[in-house]
Amino acid sequence: EEEEEEEESEETKQKKLIEKQKRQISEFRRMNRIKVEGTDVPDPIKSFEDLDDSKFKVRKYLIKNIQENGYKEPSPIQMQTIPILLKERDVVAIAPTGSGKTAAFSIPILSALREPKKEGFRSVIIAPTRELAQQIYRNFRLLSKGKPFRICVLSKNLHNQSTDESLIKNYDILITTPLRLVYLIKENVLKLNNVEYLVFDEADKLFDRDFVEQIDDVVTACQNQKLKICLFSATMNTLVEELANSIMKNPIKITIGEENAAAVTVDQKLIYVGREEGKLMAVRQLIQKGLEPPILIFTQSKERAHDLFQELVFDGINVDVIHSERTQFQRDTIVKKFRTGKIWVLICTELMARGMDFKGVNYVINFDFPQTLASYVHRIGRTGRANRPGVAYTLYTDADKPMLPTIVHAMKKSGSEVPDWMLSLKSTGKEKHQYRKKGVNRETFSTIPLSERASSKFKSKK
Repeated sequence: EEEEEEEESEETKQKKLIEKQKRQISEFRRMNRIKVEGTDVPDPIKSFEDLDDSKFKVRKYLIKNIQENGYKEPSPIQMQTIPILLKERDVVAIAPTGSGKTAAFSIPILSALREPKKEGFRSVIIAPTRELAQQIYRNFRLLSKGKPFRICVLSKNLHNQSTDESLIKNYDILITTPLRLVYLIKENVLKLNNVEYLVFDEADKLFDRDFVEQIDDVVTACQNQKLKICLFSATMNTLVEELANSIMKNPIKITIGEENAAAVTVDQKLIYVGREEGKLMAVRQLIQKGLEPPILIFTQSKERAHDLFQELVFDGINVDVIHSERTQFQRDTIVKKFRTGKIWVLICTELMARGMDFKGVNYVINFDFPQTLASYVHRIGRTGRANRPGVAYTLYTDADKPMLPTIVHAMKKSGSEVPDWMLSLKSTGKEKHQYRKKGVNRETFSTIPLSERASSKFKSKK
């Protein structure tokens, strides 16, 4: 009987210990604003040193590269995603822009691939823009230093050489935009039979109605039984989630902070300007107030970006503009100058809003109100990255009122101060739908005569 009692007490002790550990993990997640949904969710790591543990089998070179590249403590998305991917599970990860999503998948992928092999692509990362693809490439390069992994961005050059099957066999990791990849799959040039990790970055952009068929083509081409699928994004909607669940096996969903809200490090402010011409005055006042560069300004079209550029050039401001009509070389040059501080103010269209990682942007100004919540979250996510504080100003006119309540509630969710009267604003579903679909046909704000604007259209500083 005594032995039985002893055994029972040992069993009780064990249960209590497990319960205590569970409570500690729940508290750790709560403190770091990590929410998880799914079965058998692995515990989060608390530091990168945890990866040295035998249960993870992370290679020494990778741990060394993590330290040497200035990763001190894992961000919340890294804490939870890295162990999940190392346990070979599918994952849907929603976290504010700038929270370290790229390293959250590149670290476990490099660890899982172990070493270079000449078996063709074993990991494919799909991003909506070439700029984001290049940024992911840079991250993989830094973290794989010391291991000769063959990593490539699917560019036009590789695209042209792609008929050479032996060339493709040499690569381990492919980073690409969807259209180019789908073209090569359909041409039967690219085989994805050995892909172990398929990552969709900025999934809300990739999984919109324009891209759905392409996503199907890619998933169908990945025939490996061991395929793991990962979705990363700053925002998520029902369509994306349903689509994700249809192609994933028992995924774990991670949300950092509030879903569809900006990072808490971004101080968000709304400025009412009345009419369109009030915007120019508001921007000039903000700059005169002494906003410290770098500053990003978003407009809804390339024409408006150009008009604003001309206005600010005449004010003697160190400014440039980037949009889809710029050549790739021009875009790359401007981005580099902005990164190195040679350009203080950069005016962009929506193309640039996604995935670009400009280190240390201090201010974002939404010159034109964003048409959707996803667009708002992505735009202002250019500042307040990697736990640094940032400020986002959004200018609005009477025409923007249908979308205003949605943005106001997103601001409140992420901890920004909003006047009480704004929280009671309402707009109908029909008004919102029209606004999202058609936007606003805005009047010009330019003070430059039309003949002069037309003659120098889309010219900019060299």
